[in-house]
Amino acid sequence: MTEKILILDFGSQYTQLIARSVREANVYCEIIPYNKEIVYEPGLKGIILGGSPFSVNENNALQADVKAMTSRVPVLGICYGAQLTAKLYGGLVEKSDKREYGRAIFTIEKDDTLFQDITGESQVWMSHSDTIKELPAGFELLGTTESIPVAAFKRTTNNPPGLVDEQPLYGLQFHPEVYHSVEGKTIIKNFLVNICGCSQDWTPAHFITDTVDALKKQIGNKKVIMGLSGGVDSTVAATLIHKAIGKNLFGIFVDNGVLRKNEFEEVIEIYGKLGLNVKGIDAKDHFYKKLAGKTDPEEKRKAIGGGFIEIFDEEAHKIEGVELLGQGTIYPDVIESLSVHGPSATIKSHHNVGGLPDTMKLGLVEPLRSLFKDEVRRVGLELGIPKEMLFRHPFPGPGLGIRILGEVTEERVRLLQDADAIYINGLKKHNLYTTVWQAGTILLPVKSVGVMGDERTYEFTVALRAVTSVDGMTADWAHLPYEFLANISNEIINNVPGINRVVYDISSKPPATIEWE
Repeated sequence: MTEKILILDFGSQYTQLIARSVREANVYCEIIPYNKEIVYEPGLKGIILGGSPFSVNENNALQADVKAMTSRVPVLGICYGAQLTAKLYGGLVEKSDKREYGRAIFTIEKDDTLFQDITGESQVWMSHSDTIKELPAGFELLGTTESIPVAAFKRTTNNPPGLVDEQPLYGLQFHPEVYHSVEGKTIIKNFLVNICGCSQDWTPAHFITDTVDALKKQIGNKKVIMGLSGGVDSTVAATLIHKAIGKNLFGIFVDNGVLRKNEFEEVIEIYGKLGLNVKGIDAKDHFYKKLAGKTDPEEKRKAIGGGFIEIFDEEAHKIEGVELLGQGTIYPDVIESLSVHGPSATIKSHHNVGGLPDTMKLGLVEPLRSLFKDEVRRVGLELGIPKEMLFRHPFPGPGLGIRILGEVTEERVRLLQDADAIYINGLKKHNLYTTVWQAGTILLPVKSVGVMGDERTYEFTVALRAVTSVDGMTADWAHLPYEFLANISNEIINNVPGINRVVYDISSKPPATIEWE
């Protein structure tokens, strides 16, 4: 029986950080909307109420039955969760005299197991416009900051009238899950271990064992088909499914003509070493025909996505008796679909081209849908998947198709593949690859005059892109050494006929995006 912590999402930008902090303590957790019915399974050890951009004093304030929760399991309220708790029990929550945002020094006023191994004064991160002015009866103050009277509290063992056999109930006005709360993760770990009694046994090896057993029960003797991309998620998902059902997993890896240089051959070789049953399909010509004449980014994405579906559908019909589809869905995708705000507005079609025609009536197998990206990599290492595959930079589903601005042709793909290979190999050679989140080369629809020897040239320009980031939501341009950039520029121009100019993109996200299209 897996132990579990539930995190109630009230719309805070930090909710996923709470989950990451819990997972890092080797405790399994799930995020659910604040208004979803809670199922009190035997393994449920505690509940965390997250923050919110809203006020508990609004007429339509987001509500949760904290009293019902604490009759079953320990509860920790963070920011909005703390304010909601205080108000529900009769405390006073009012607008702050000033908006409290940023670093603050948290002072412990009363020792508690929640603050085990925490220094008496610790830096924390505030982000709220309301504040708790008075605690309810039966609650006691645990900590303050220089600007707010109630930064941490708990319900005392002397329960208010009418409440019996209640579980521990805590509130924190600050955000322990945020990086700037220096000892915040220790506080969260204390809640998990000291208050909830979690055993911290949720590890990659534990996950693999449980998942393979579950897959065997789910799949049985059925056949599973899966479109592979060479990426982290699909490779780890396929390896888990393979451990459960062996050759009954049928993988399809399509060369869409816009992969990185030699990627098709290299990935097929790795899949072979992993023992996966994967069929490689050379469909470059099919995709080049669909892309001919298209210059709009969205049209190119749809052409590549549509081409994949056509090839996948054709190959799937060659395998008799397939009932299930394997996918590398990960937890952030699941959270997005369950968000209290609903799915985010579409900025562009999703990077991961895919989707299936309605005629393919297949059940889903998604062994990674409970994991974050960093957890997927740790599971992959435990499975023996090569590091060079697990720690590759993110790569868009439409591949080089959206790194070639303008029309995609076979010749332009070759130019970009050659230039990009020089850039990426150079990053690896100079130990810079792992210092950036993502790097790539963009072929611009721009020709410029150059001079090579005694000859005048009129050739293409490429832009080099490298960014640093934690999760890709925001990114800064990577400050690569000038000497490195100069050497890469020379190497590209000298070795890739058709390119005579190299520029470096120093735009951050926002306002720019990581990819150009």
